[in-house]
Amino acid sequence: MTDKIILAGMEFFGFHGVFEEERRLGQKFQVDLVLYLDLAPAGCSDNIEQSVSYAEVFELVKGVMTGKSLNLLEALAEEISKVVLASLPLVEGLKVVVKKPGAPIPGNFEYMAVEINRKRI
Repeated sequence: MTDKIILAGMEFFGFHGVFEEERRLGQKFQVDLVLYLDLAPAGCSDNIEQSVSYAEVFELVKGVMTGKSLNLLEALAEEISKVVLASLPLVEGLKVVVKKPGAPIPGNFEYMAVEINRKRI
């Protein structure tokens, strides 16, 4: 069984997109993140040193989402996965979902998104 820490519905304003206007004006993005790690040691000890700080994870994701402009949601998701795995050694794997509610596509929709799953090598 794999334990999880879930951060859902994180919202950020960023300057990402294929179109120049998206990169100039910016828009809202949402990120869901599932971290896979063994939570038994933290559950038994009640010690944050044996788990992952939600606040730290949020700041890592925020750094990517509000940082360097990227064209694709796929690139944002990859960068989030790389930063989280490099910064948090207890995380064995993760699922990243990056949502773009205001994608410049004519039509009615809640959001467009990509989802990736990565694990520590």
